[in-house]
Amino acid sequence: MKRRTLLTSPASRRLLRPVADLIDQRIDRRIRSAAAANAAERERLRDAVELMKQHQLTLDLLLGSRARGLSRIVSSGPLERLQADVAALAGDRDAAERNVATAFRLLVALESLGVGRIAGGTMNICGKLGTIPLLAPPDNDEILEIGTLYGMFSAGLIRMMERAGRSPSLTIVDPFAGVQLQPGTPQRPDPTGAPVDEHAVRTNLALAGPAGAAARIQRGFSEDPGTRAAVSDRSYGVIVVDGDHSAEGVLADLQWAEQIAAPGAVVVLDDYGDPKWPGIKDALDKHLTGETRFTYLGKAALSAYLRAS
Repeated sequence: MKRRTLLTSPASRRLLRPVADLIDQRIDRRIRSAAAANAAERERLRDAVELMKQHQLTLDLLLGSRARGLSRIVSSGPLERLQADVAALAGDRDAAERNVATAFRLLVALESLGVGRIAGGTMNICGKLGTIPLLAPPDNDEILEIGTLYGMFSAGLIRMMERAGRSPSLTIVDPFAGVQLQPGTPQRPDPTGAPVDEHAVRTNLALAGPAGAAARIQRGFSEDPGTRAAVSDRSYGVIVVDGDHSAEGVLADLQWAEQIAAPGAVVVLDDYGDPKWPGIKDALDKHLTGETRFTYLGKAALSAYLRAS
C-alpha cells in the first residue's frame, strides 16, 4: 500500500487551502486589472481613431478634391523634387524653398476665398508662382497671361511679385467661353460648378488688391489679329503661355511672344512634358530649332522656362 505524501494528504490540503485561495484571488485580481487596462486602452484607441477621422475630414474639406475636383494634399517626394527644380533654375536653394512654401499657402488661401480654382496640379502651380518672381527681369513688371481660366493664378502671381518688392501690371487674354476650352477635349462644366467668365476673373483679381483690380482683360483668342493688336502696345517682362494646348496653337503663341517679350523677359510654357498634351513639347522643340530670341532655361514640375535675349 502506497503512502500518501505530505502535500497530497487530506490534512495538508486543508492546511494549504487558504494559501491556494489567496493565490487564486491574486490571479483573479490580476486578470480583472489587465482586462480593465485593456478595455481602457481599447477606449483610448477608439478615441484616437475617431479624432484622426475628424482631422482627416477637416483636412479633406480644406485640401481635398470634394470642392475643386483636384486634391491639394502634398507629399514629400514631389515637394522635394520641385524645390530642387526651382533651385536649379534660380540658383538659390533657400529662396526656392521659401517661395514654394509661400506659393502653397497662397494657393490654398485663394482657392478657399475665390471663385472656381487654379488650373493644374499643386506642384506645377507652386512651381510657377515660386519661380517666376526669382527669374523675372528687374526692370520690367509687365505680365501677360495667355489663357487664365478663373484668373486666380494671375491673382497669386501678382501677390508673389509684390512679396518680392515688385509692382506688377497684369494683362490677360482669354475668350471667356463659359467653360475651359481645349482642342480635342469635350466642353463640360468646371468641376467646381462655377462658370468660366470675366466676372469670376474680376472677382478673383480683386483678392490681389489694387494691382488685381487694375488688370487689363482682353477678351478673345490669342491668335486673333484684333486681340493681339490690343495688347501689343507694350513689351512684357513675364509671359505665361497657357492657352491653346495644340502644337499649332502653342507655336503661334511662341511666335507672338518673340515680338512682345522685353529684353531679359521670362516666358513660361505651361504643361510642358505633360503626356496628355504632347503638342506643347513638340511646338517648343520645333520653335527652338529655328531663329529665336529664346533660350531654354529648364523646367520645374510641368512648366518650361525660357529667357528672351
